[in-house]
Amino acid sequence: MQKDRRAVVVEDDHDIGDVICTLLEQAGFDVVVARSGAEALTLVREHQPDLVTLDLSLPDIDGVEVCRQIRVTSDCYVIVISARTSEVDRLVGLEVGADDYLVKPFSMRELQARVAALFRRPRTSDLVSPAISAAAQAHVEVTVPVPALPPINPATGAVYSPAHPLGCDDLSLNTGSREVTVAGEEVDLTRTEFDLLAHLVRNPGVVVPREDLMRAVWSTEFVPDSTHVVDVHLANLRRKLRRAAADNEWIRTIRGVGFRYDPCCP
Repeated sequence: MQKDRRAVVVEDDHDIGDVICTLLEQAGFDVVVARSGAEALTLVREHQPDLVTLDLSLPDIDGVEVCRQIRVTSDCYVIVISARTSEVDRLVGLEVGADDYLVKPFSMRELQARVAALFRRPRTSDLVSPAISAAAQAHVEVTVPVPALPPINPATGAVYSPAHPLGCDDLSLNTGSREVTVAGEEVDLTRTEFDLLAHLVRNPGVVVPREDLMRAVWSTEFVPDSTHVVDVHLANLRRKLRRAAADNEWIRTIRGVGFRYDPCCP
């Protein structure tokens, strides 16, 4: 492999991260490590790597969201390395832009082979302007303005958006700050849990099918045969809401169809 290739290893487990770093350095990569999703997005923007290895279970942002945001700014190769083994997780990971998916525990030889296989594929970036391609053919240097990128909250990695309060007095969501409060007490939700709740709250009293939730929250038109991943995230969400207000059950399961948010106030 060439010696000028760069890689970002996104892994919060130090032992696994160190092993991946050693392997990539031996393969000729300059490697930097991110221990969180927010740090990963910052490093990808700063270093413009050729390769990212991405764990999905990060302490701040879900790895699926990290992959989706990487694809906004970079056409690098992305290999997901995760302990999540379900078909849904693999399919969603590939759908949002990953080039390969490797399940933990994994063989170092297999990772090395997969990296080598990726770099044998010709890759034409959709992010490259046609003016650059034409100039390359004519051996002419051109300067192409870089579009302004949406600001990212360094604490959460989420793209800033205007504040849009949702809900009611007892259950309140703010889509700008991505904060949820129940009876005045803040509830700590993951990115996926927040987005599921926000989508349901935007449709009060309406039964939302699991397939529609997958399309809305995972931003994919591909819906696998099993939507169990939606049930898992919603179960965690409801558990957290119950801890804050045990007497309220805002999210109802409509058997065989999906879920409904029942407003807590008119």
